[in-house]
Amino acid sequence: MSQEVDRRIYEHPILKFERRRPMYIFFEGKKIKAYENETVAAALYAAGVIQFSYSAKYHRPRGPFCMIGKCSQCLMRVNGIPHVRTCITPVEDGMVVEFEHAHDADLPTPKQPIHVEKKNLDYDVVIVGSGPAGLSAAIQAAKAGAKVAVLDQSPVLGGQLIKQTHKFFGTKESFAGTRGVEIAKMLVDEIKDYDENIDVYPSTQAIGYFRREKVLVAFQTKSLGKYTLLNLKGKSYVVATGAMERSLVFPGNDLPGVMGAGAAQTLMNVFGIRPAEEPLIIGAGNVGVIIAYQAAQAGIKVKAVIDILPKTAAYLVHAAKIRRMGIPILMRHTIQEAYGNGKVEGAVIYEVDDKFRKIPGSEKDIEVDGVWLAVGLTPSVEVLELMGAQLRFVPELGGYVPLRTPFLETTVSNVYVAGDASCIEEASTAMMEGKIAGASAALKIGFKNEELEKERKAAIKWLEEFRSSPHYSRIKQGLQKVLIQG
Repeated sequence: MSQEVDRRIYEHPILKFERRRPMYIFFEGKKIKAYENETVAAALYAAGVIQFSYSAKYHRPRGPFCMIGKCSQCLMRVNGIPHVRTCITPVEDGMVVEFEHAHDADLPTPKQPIHVEKKNLDYDVVIVGSGPAGLSAAIQAAKAGAKVAVLDQSPVLGGQLIKQTHKFFGTKESFAGTRGVEIAKMLVDEIKDYDENIDVYPSTQAIGYFRREKVLVAFQTKSLGKYTLLNLKGKSYVVATGAMERSLVFPGNDLPGVMGAGAAQTLMNVFGIRPAEEPLIIGAGNVGVIIAYQAAQAGIKVKAVIDILPKTAAYLVHAAKIRRMGIPILMRHTIQEAYGNGKVEGAVIYEVDDKFRKIPGSEKDIEVDGVWLAVGLTPSVEVLELMGAQLRFVPELGGYVPLRTPFLETTVSNVYVAGDASCIEEASTAMMEGKIAGASAALKIGFKNEELEKERKAAIKWLEEFRSSPHYSRIKQGLQKVLIQG
C-alpha cells in the first residue's frame, strides 16, 4: 500500500460525492487521508488498503465482503478497541487502525476511556431497520399518531436504496421512474416531517430480546468509546432487517478483492471509491448486470459478467445496456478459482453443458483485480429468531423466513416483518410491505385511523397485482407456504 494511491471517483454522470471536512487516520503507522462522512473501511480502501483481517485458523488475508456490517471480514482494532466493524464506523480525526490477530496473547488497551450509558425507553412501535421497508413502516405508524423508534446499525438511513442509481420500474405508488438514491432522500425527508413522533437511532444494533418483558436491547455507538445501551419496550415491533449477500465456494474465494456485488456498489455509489479497476462479476441477474453498468459509469472496466444458467434472469433492458457498452455476458460459465498473492490477481472460468458439468478444455484465464458475487441474498432473520418467531426454510423466498398473517404479523403477537427479511424481492415490494406492517402495528394497539386502513388495503391490493405477473409465480408459491391466519 502506498500513500500515493487514491481510488476515489471525482467525476460521475449521475452522482455528486459530497466529501466533507478532510482528516487523517493512521493505519499500521501510516498516515491515511480520510473525509468526515467516510467510514474507516471506505477511507482505507480509497488509499489502496484491501486487506483488513486474517482468517482465524490459517491466518489467510481477508478483505471486506459485505460493507454493511453483516460479515466479520472488516473487523479491526481501532484506538485499541478490538473487533470494530470498520465498514459502518465513521472516521474520526487521528484514529489509530491496526490489524488484529486471532491468537494475540494480550488484550488490547483502549486508547481512550470507554463510557457506556444506559437508557430505558418506551414506544408504541419499535422498528429495526431503516431501509425502504423500515422507513415506510415508520411513516405509516407515525401517521396514526404512534410514538415510533427506528434503529439501524448503519450511521446513515436508507438501507440499500442509498446506493441504487438506476430508475425503478413499476407504478406511481412504487416511485416508478425515480432513482433509488432519490427515493431514499424522499423517505428520509418524510421521516423528518414526523419528527415529533419518530426518534431515529443510527449506528445502533439490536443485540437481545427479553420475551417475558417484551424489551428489545440495542447497543448504540455515539462515537468510538462512547456507547448507549438501550432497553426499548415497544407495544408493537416491526423487523425490517433486510438481507445478507451469499458467497460461492471456490478456491481463492476469501482473497481480498472478492466481495459481494452490494459491497462494490456501496464503495462506488455511496463513497465514490473504485473497488477494482478490472473486475469479474459472477451472476447475470438484475443485480449483476445493473452493477456492471454502474461500474462502467464509475470508469471501471468490467472484464465479463458470467452465469452458470443458459439464459440471463435480468430484465432485457438492463442486459442490453451493458452489451452495448461492450461488456460481455457469458452464459453457461462459472468460476473455477480466483488466484493471487495476498489479493485477487486473476480468475479461471469455464463453460458448462446442459447438466452443469464442466466442458473439458473450456477454461479461460482472465486477468482481473476483483471478483464481485451477485449470486443472491439470504434474509436476515436473527432478530426475529431472538423474539421467538416461527421460521420456515422456503427456497422460493430466499431461505429461512417467518410465518406471517396477511397483515405481516408473525407467530409472536405484535411482532411484524417487512422487506427482505420477509422475502427476497424488490425495493418497491419492500416499501409496500413496510406500509402494511407499520399500519398494522399501530392499528392493532389501538390507533384507529380510517385513512390508514384504506392505505393498508391499497398496499395489499398493489402487492397482489404486482405479484400476479408470471415472473413472480415462484414467490407466490413460496408465500403460500408461510401464510397463516391471524
